[in-house]
Amino acid sequence: MNGFYPIVLQLKGKKVVVFGGGGIAQRKLLGLLEAGADEVWVISPAFTPVIENLLAEGKVHSRRGEYTMDDLGGAWLVFAATNNKQVNEEIAADAKKLSLWVNVADEAGSSSFISPSVVRRGDLLLAVTASGASPALSMQIKQQLAAQYGAEYEVMLARLRRMRELVRSSITDERKRTTILKLAADEAGQLGHNDIDLDEWLQSLLHRIDRGLT
Repeated sequence: MNGFYPIVLQLKGKKVVVFGGGGIAQRKLLGLLEAGADEVWVISPAFTPVIENLLAEGKVHSRRGEYTMDDLGGAWLVFAATNNKQVNEEIAADAKKLSLWVNVADEAGSSSFISPSVVRRGDLLLAVTASGASPALSMQIKQQLAAQYGAEYEVMLARLRRMRELVRSSITDERKRTTILKLAADEAGQLGHNDIDLDEWLQSLLHRIDRGLT
């Protein structure tokens, strides 16, 4: 067993620091922003053009220079993604001393967490990792998932979220709630991309339950 436990983190309001200004750091930054992280710092003497654009747009904060332990102040999550293995190991050691979660690029053994390959479809988040054994395999599986779960799932999830809110506010019977939401999940993919009236859909589901058509 590799010892890693999968979780999904809420990063809003949390300081995240990425060390490095190359391609790996760039991928980390883009993934963090896609996840909604809103206090992201990048530390490096130089940055890729894409990172420079992110800085110009005010999407991330930065300090240009070499790593110092002071850069870890107030951090909640740390990524060591420089092109210097020794520096990455120093960052990881310092972060662990401060009880910070740290990910070291291409070094799962030195990391306290792994960044999985991710497919996002609105509220749907699919993540896969080979625990550092084969990032290439993780990428292949990600591509397969991306093909299998297309853009229609974003519409489905948005619809199901609204239905869940409606059911929670209008149905008091817990068992009936569970049955309705299960039926809604079964039907959501058959409703197409057109907007539907949630109240009518709920009444249709209740009618099916009353008739025993579940």
